[in-house]
Amino acid sequence: MPLDPFLAEKSRLLDGLSWEDAQADPEAMARFMDYFRDPDEWSMPDVSVEDRTVPGPHGEVPVRIYTPRHEPRRALLWLHGGGFMGGNLEMPEAHVVSAELAARAEALVVSVDYRLAVDGTRYPVPVDDAHAAWLWFAETVRPQSVPVGLGGASAGAALALSTAIRLRDQDEPRPDALLLAYPFVHFPTPALDDETAAGMRDLPSLLRFTTESIEHMVRNYVGRLTDLPAAAMPGAANLDGLPATGIVLAEFDDLRPSGDLLARQLEESGVPVRTYLAAGMPHGHLNRGPSLKEVDRSLDFFVSTLSG
Repeated sequence: MPLDPFLAEKSRLLDGLSWEDAQADPEAMARFMDYFRDPDEWSMPDVSVEDRTVPGPHGEVPVRIYTPRHEPRRALLWLHGGGFMGGNLEMPEAHVVSAELAARAEALVVSVDYRLAVDGTRYPVPVDDAHAAWLWFAETVRPQSVPVGLGGASAGAALALSTAIRLRDQDEPRPDALLLAYPFVHFPTPALDDETAAGMRDLPSLLRFTTESIEHMVRNYVGRLTDLPAAAMPGAANLDGLPATGIVLAEFDDLRPSGDLLARQLEESGVPVRTYLAAGMPHGHLNRGPSLKEVDRSLDFFVSTLSG
């Protein structure tokens, strides 16, 4: 199908606009913010929120804990995206997703503010933070005898997958399920099929990933483009023995082939895997609220994945 009609109408606000423009020009930033205005304003569901820090090998790691009104029936550790170099606990992909999953799945959800690849910080530091947060979560706050998931979006999905591989290899407490939204786990990233590529040609540049921008993310995260550790871009790693995985894919996403390939790799490795294609959505659609139908459906897919 074409780009979602609501977003197609909104996308004209991004024509000719770059992220540098938005940061430098208040009028351009207003256009950028208007693009991200949803059909209806999001309201916080009935969950409690607590900020705290947990110990890690590089210092304290901030986390935010979302507790449902009733006794948790599930639990989840969640990692936002941002190209390894951006994002925080306030962005919708962290805050809205965590609150919604806590309410919908009756789950204790912990969102992790891992160290970003900025100011010389590189792999494996973000994975170390995610790993430390998982161990604290698994050993300290997770309810006992409930399904436990580990998940993330985009670069956060790569960190979640890298963490799951490390837990398997080190024989540490493992998740029961992986929840991955539009994962970026391969370099080079496989190419789009011709039909999808044709449908994306007219999208504003702010909604696209170029070869140069993908290389920049990887170089910034790892420090190079060659001889990459398999655990940094974990689509190259051994995937045997990982837990059942649910993958949300965005239809109009230059990185979607990475998620498609990961699903095939997991299936070949004997890992139970399901996918959900968010029709008409660009990369990062979980940075919007559930008044957009495909965001709502993506969240429900993750609830079903976490529930087994």
